[in-house]
Amino acid sequence: MALRNMRIWRYIDEVARIGSVRQAAERLHVTPSAVLRRIQDVETDLGATLFERTAAGVQLTAVGEIFVRWIRSQDADLRRVYSQIEELSGLRRGEVRVACSQAVADSFLLDEIVDFRTRHPLVSFSVTVLDHGGAIKALSKYETDIVLVFGPPRSAELQPIMSLGQRLVAVMSSDHPLAAQPSLRLRDCALYNVALPDRNFGGRKIIDDLLSSSSTRLNVAFETNSFDMLCNFVRQTDAITFQIEIGVLRWAKDPRIAIRPIDDADLAHGPLVLGQLKGRALPIAEAKFAEQLARRLDELRTLPMASAVRQPD
Repeated sequence: MALRNMRIWRYIDEVARIGSVRQAAERLHVTPSAVLRRIQDVETDLGATLFERTAAGVQLTAVGEIFVRWIRSQDADLRRVYSQIEELSGLRRGEVRVACSQAVADSFLLDEIVDFRTRHPLVSFSVTVLDHGGAIKALSKYETDIVLVFGPPRSAELQPIMSLGQRLVAVMSSDHPLAAQPSLRLRDCALYNVALPDRNFGGRKIIDDLLSSSSTRLNVAFETNSFDMLCNFVRQTDAITFQIEIGVLRWAKDPRIAIRPIDDADLAHGPLVLGQLKGRALPIAEAKFAEQLARRLDELRTLPMASAVRQPD
């Protein structure tokens, strides 16, 4: 099909994402009737229905699911072609879409994006913070190009580029009684209130798995999907929260916070995975950024993460 048909496919993709012809038309700055005509034209060509009406709007049929996935794969391939053409012309433009765990968003990933754009200022970024399952789903739907997530579920669609082992650390106020110890067992933390990330996060899964095979029980005083709220909560109370090593880099310089590793005896660790969709060739900008992330993660492998953590005097 000609490149101009991408506009028609975009109509269909937008309706699929939003679940409403009217709302999709508003975002596309066209009339609902124009969107409906394009959908009907494609349905006529295919000899099958793409959408079915529901009480809430419209949803894809089985045929529609297949067709929209094909549309997104075509869009991804076209972006790669544009990227190669721009590379030849020396423009080095592009858009990098990343889905990541919250633990890496505000420190590690943000620093890497800033560094990349100093050398490639015409490249833009779109970052979505998702739990590990949502990130893999976005990858399989061509809604993101790269994932950087902790403890992702097994998936035939994920092609790991780099994996970095991460252990769990305890985070507490600097005047907490346990801050005087160089490392902690989970049972030590059970003597105090704890604040936990919700069950969508990989770090929480480590804790739940440990507790499932232990007699230790935690007194959960606070639970949220915001790591900033967790940090602020423990800063003001005697509670303890948990994070993976790379996620505490931005807190390590805060004198009000103490960070202590969970002892290796508790086997509290898991992988931070940089990956892409299996079988997909990334556009140039995305591929270069993935290479940069892989190099940086490899550097962190050789540097003790504890060096960023102040030890008790």
